[in-house]
Amino acid sequence: MKTKTAEATPHAARGRSKRGVAAWIVLAALTVTLLLTLVPFYLAILNAFKSAADYATNGPVGLPQGLSFKGITTFWENVDFGNKLINSLVISAAVSVGAVVLSLLNAYAIGIGRIRGHRVLLALFMIGLTLPQEALVYPLYYLSKEVGLYDTKTSIIIVLTVLQSAFGTYFVASVLSAFPRDVLEAAKIDGAGRLNILIHVVLPILRPTLMVLGTFFFIWTWNEFFLPLVMLVSDSNQTVTQAMGTLQGAMTSDPTTTAGAALLGMLPTLVFFLIFQRTLTQGITAGAIK
Repeated sequence: MKTKTAEATPHAARGRSKRGVAAWIVLAALTVTLLLTLVPFYLAILNAFKSAADYATNGPVGLPQGLSFKGITTFWENVDFGNKLINSLVISAAVSVGAVVLSLLNAYAIGIGRIRGHRVLLALFMIGLTLPQEALVYPLYYLSKEVGLYDTKTSIIIVLTVLQSAFGTYFVASVLSAFPRDVLEAAKIDGAGRLNILIHVVLPILRPTLMVLGTFFFIWTWNEFFLPLVMLVSDSNQTVTQAMGTLQGAMTSDPTTTAGAALLGMLPTLVFFLIFQRTLTQGITAGAIK
């Protein structure tokens, strides 16, 4: 018995050693990937606070000799960035909430209600995920013109809410398809209706998943460029991504202004992610069904 134990011990030690080496390799690869990802953030922060003369003297990777906010203020004033920021926040928040609610209602009908033709409906939502925005832009433009919503924040909120909910419906419906039927039957026996089951039984269990979904919807909507570019033409209705599009014009001649614009463009989403990172972690690790 002692011999077998003695023989097994070196093998176990070698196995732990190999796993330790593999873990260090994975950690090193993740560290390198993280550093490469942070390079654009570093360059934007570094050059956003340089003066034009400082940039010309020390280049894009040299440390600034002093703090200059001219690049940031120039971009802010030229594009009215404060108004663009408010527009993006309103649109992203509205789409995030609306798409989550619509996804939940659709998925509840498909995944738990088992309405007639639910498989076909789910397939249609999957097809909706594959449609490029370029194929949708003319019908959306024409319809918004017909109903008098063109060049309004309401139009882009409705469009993006529906488009985002295609993914949300498919995702939540796949989760609800595995929902324990015993829980639903017990609620029905207690006299709960469909709405009460949704609010008091399904929603508490799905809350972490829905919060993660809402966070993704907010970030995706914030980064939208093509549809807002077509649907929002007035300067007062435009978003942050459209303000960033002005960099394709005359302001590209000033690298400090470009860096300031890049910093202002990515800072809100970074702050939003840092605020809700615990929500993301809890939602991903908690799972949809407990």
